[in-house]
Amino acid sequence: MSAPKWRITVLKLDHRPERDKRLTTHVGLTARAFGASEFWSAGLKDTNIMDTIQQVSNQWGKKDFIVLTGVKWKTRLRQWKEENGEVIHLTMYGLHVDDVIDDIRRSQQPKLVVVGGPKVPNQIYQLADYNVAVGHQPHSEVAALSIFLDRLFEGQMLRWEFPDAVLRIQATSHGKRIIEAEEKKRAI
Repeated sequence: MSAPKWRITVLKLDHRPERDKRLTTHVGLTARAFGASEFWSAGLKDTNIMDTIQQVSNQWGKKDFIVLTGVKWKTRLRQWKEENGEVIHLTMYGLHVDDVIDDIRRSQQPKLVVVGGPKVPNQIYQLADYNVAVGHQPHSEVAALSIFLDRLFEGQMLRWEFPDAVLRIQATSHGKRIIEAEEKKRAI
């Protein structure tokens, strides 16, 4: 399967290292696996997240995936809009994903997908081109992001293969099987 036709960046708001380490890492890993080219974390800088996601990218492919932490969300959102990108905020208060996904998919603009934190500032709702709900119940940012990207790519990203992957999963009905790329085996 081919790579995405849009530039997609995911912005996770309000990272707190002592509390959000796993959640923020999982948002970043989901962004990488499901079609984004960049992941930005607003809030405190956390090099552990950058290192973890880069290590996964080096082994499982997409080595050019960009991870930034400690970004200033207001500055990044304004720059994004000035560069003609669109902002898609995933929130349970927005319009249902199935009602807006075709409009989002038709647009060729780069997409900044924003996922929340404990208290999303009202400015996010105002700056967003789309406030999109994946259901209207409280749930995880990881769930919202994965369902949104699945809808955006019409499920195709579940079969993407990253050509620079060192490790790949071989599907089995029982057990686990990981295949290591031949060229990497020779280099070891």
